[in-house]
Amino acid sequence: MIDHTKAVSAPVEHKGRKGFLPMETNLFDRISISVYIFVAICLLWLRFIEPLGPNVIYGALLCVLLGIFIVRKG
Repeated sequence: MIDHTKAVSAPVEHKGRKGFLPMETNLFDRISISVYIFVAICLLWLRFIEPLGPNVIYGALLCVLLGIFIVRKG
């Protein structure tokens, strides 16, 4: 007779890492967080900063640099 009450655990190890983000993340998590931040900063830049003079290219450059930092250190 087979005992079905024992829990079976899969031989998978979690490869997340703990950086400055408040959770364990993998590469895909950090890339998706960077994309969300990119979109949010660009939209905020278009609404509030661009009417004052600086072009949206500067905001996109800032977002790319921030995204690289998040993917590497996050």
